[in-house]
Amino acid sequence: MSGAQYIARIFQGYGVSHVFFVPAVLHEGLMEMEKHGIKRILTHSEKAAAYMADGYARVSHKPGICMAQSVGAANLAAGLQDAYLGLSPVIAITGRRKSLYRYRHAYQEIEHKSMFDAVTKFNATVDSAEQLPLLLRQAFRETVSGPPGPVHLEFQGVRGEIIMEQKSDLEVLIEEQYSHYPVFRPEPERGLIRQAAKVLGQSQRPIIVAGGGVKASQAGTELVEFAERLSIPVATSLNGKGTIRDDHPLAVGVVGSYSAQCANRAVSEADLVLFIGSRTGSQVTNDWKIPRSGTAIIQMDIDPLELGRNYPAKVGIVGDAKVTLRCLIETIEPVEPRKDWLQRINQYQKEWKNQIKQMYHSNNVPIRPERLCQEITDFLPEDAILISDTGHSAIWTGTMVDIKQAGQTYIRCAGSLGWAFPAALGAKCALPDRPVICFTGDGGFWYHLAELETARRYGINVLTIVNNNHSLNQVKKSAEKIYSGSSGNPDEIWQFTDVDFSRVAKAMGCSGIRVRKPDELKAALHESLAVDQPAIIDVVSDIGGIPPPVWT
Repeated sequence: MSGAQYIARIFQGYGVSHVFFVPAVLHEGLMEMEKHGIKRILTHSEKAAAYMADGYARVSHKPGICMAQSVGAANLAAGLQDAYLGLSPVIAITGRRKSLYRYRHAYQEIEHKSMFDAVTKFNATVDSAEQLPLLLRQAFRETVSGPPGPVHLEFQGVRGEIIMEQKSDLEVLIEEQYSHYPVFRPEPERGLIRQAAKVLGQSQRPIIVAGGGVKASQAGTELVEFAERLSIPVATSLNGKGTIRDDHPLAVGVVGSYSAQCANRAVSEADLVLFIGSRTGSQVTNDWKIPRSGTAIIQMDIDPLELGRNYPAKVGIVGDAKVTLRCLIETIEPVEPRKDWLQRINQYQKEWKNQIKQMYHSNNVPIRPERLCQEITDFLPEDAILISDTGHSAIWTGTMVDIKQAGQTYIRCAGSLGWAFPAALGAKCALPDRPVICFTGDGGFWYHLAELETARRYGINVLTIVNNNHSLNQVKKSAEKIYSGSSGNPDEIWQFTDVDFSRVAKAMGCSGIRVRKPDELKAALHESLAVDQPAIIDVVSDIGGIPPPVWT
């Protein structure tokens, strides 16, 4: 069979329902994919294609596929940064001119393969169709095994046509276990479980920091059962948000630099911190200041290289989060409620809620972002997927939109502003029966505004809420500080033109509503979710709306 026929059959066998691409790439393969019911999503940019594949992968726990021709490969590599940082299984495929063209200034060609080294787990060249059975299967194995992550295959031919057109005796072998993650659930060493139980038994003020690994392992049920059994409060990273309901008595909130102050205070006062499925990076620890240096640490992770990377671990346990938590539950006897510790944390939570209460219920015009978050919390359907951009969007949603239903999912950008809108489209492709709601600012929405046309063309009915303060106001404080006492115009380096995105949406055949007053939000949210179109709610918000400072 031809390479085109083979790749279509392999994708179908691994359960791929959509591919996201910018032409011209794998034309022959795309034709064969149509025969197998795989939907081809033509995007307006390579980064958007990568972000859509990423969103698809994060909500479905299946590899997302993105593709671009040789000239677009550098853009596609840039789009994999977020999937790499967010540990998301994305398979990227690009073309490459045949070897005779190399080192001769071929039109639109650079040596792009090395650009993928920094953002992939596996980066290989497919020189002939005979290599497809080996390298495609390896790509699927690599992308979902251990901590998931992107991989890249470079196909011979500017659009991969050399590989697509070649014919060979190709065996269609599907390794179903690599069609999703987690693939393996390694069990922890029992001796380390007993050691962790002993350390826990000596602690008076333990706290859990649940990271994205808990969500990847689908271990939310075990996390809550373990916390309740030992009366341990739970903070989460942004990636871990939603693994425990925000209204659960033991939930403390998001910790780190994009955080609720009560969570930072609680983790800083703990005498033992259990990091579960967390890489203990700079964001979740506020540049490694929370927890404090010298705090006792138990760290559990599927990747042994993460144990003790940033905090020396008193006990380090390698294992899948779901399995490891189950082992701890079976090993440790329940304890009486830690009344004094929990009361102290409860007081921090009350102080935090009192601090934001006025703005959370504000009737100010322009609208305060806190009030917008309150309306979203009350509105979110019980099976909603809320996808947030980075920057202030991540702070607002992470700290002030509450996930209160077990069926709700929260996913946030791992760091690339503009990611959320394309990622939400990919998520909706993966799970079309669930409501998908994107939260972004105008600064983030501008990046991939063109994909509104993509959403309309394919009927990808995502509801996008734009917190529109016509600026990148996360830069406001530093810009004004730099200009303090000097002449000039600091506004030029962080403010945009005020544009009504609801009118732009309508011009593209989508639904659009502009909201100027807080009491208009509820109706706009319900109306926009009900329409059979991609929908934009353009919320005119306060340019001075800055989140509370990080507690440190």
